[in-house]
Amino acid sequence: MTSQRTRDRLIRRLKERGIRHVELLKVMSEIPRHLFVDEALASRAYEDTALPIGHSQTISQPYIVAKMTEVLLEGIHKKKVLEIGTGSGYQTAVLSRLVERVYSVERIEPLQNQARERFYQLKYNNIRLKYSDGTWGWQDNAPYDGIIVTCAPEQIPESLLKQLAPGGRLVIPVGGSQRQSLRVIDRTGTTFEETVLDDVIFVPLLSGQE
Repeated sequence: MTSQRTRDRLIRRLKERGIRHVELLKVMSEIPRHLFVDEALASRAYEDTALPIGHSQTISQPYIVAKMTEVLLEGIHKKKVLEIGTGSGYQTAVLSRLVERVYSVERIEPLQNQARERFYQLKYNNIRLKYSDGTWGWQDNAPYDGIIVTCAPEQIPESLLKQLAPGGRLVIPVGGSQRQSLRVIDRTGTTFEETVLDDVIFVPLLSGQE
């Protein structure tokens, strides 16, 4: 269930759902998603569904990973990307194959430690990790060409807008437990233009650390 044939079937599904970014599809066909979930769930790793990873968190549905990444990469080339919510590290891994440097923040230390070990084993060397409150972003390395958030705040954190470079793009789910929408924020100079995309379901963006 982790064969290349199984992976190719997933890529066909992503294409059928409208994902067109050729390099992204190639990367997602190559990255071993089964290594980013518990061994007991490895046989389901290439289903187009979210899966639990412990600590009340999930690894995002592959279509959502593809959609958010494709939207983030539209237009200008993103050299430096900030990710809020490392989780299993799968979204981080996808980004690392498509941009020059990924900075990823995680508030749950055991998840971050697991992700770090996966990146080491897979030799993904352009990822930098921080154990911190994601609502703060990562000011030390700002500004970022792109920011992607894998958990949903009820309102967009001001800190993330400030850390977005002019010409940069933020992709973020926003909303409470009843309703969330995927949004795109483009920064032009000191102004921000917001576009609302699909309805989505993400775990909440929480403050603090565990």
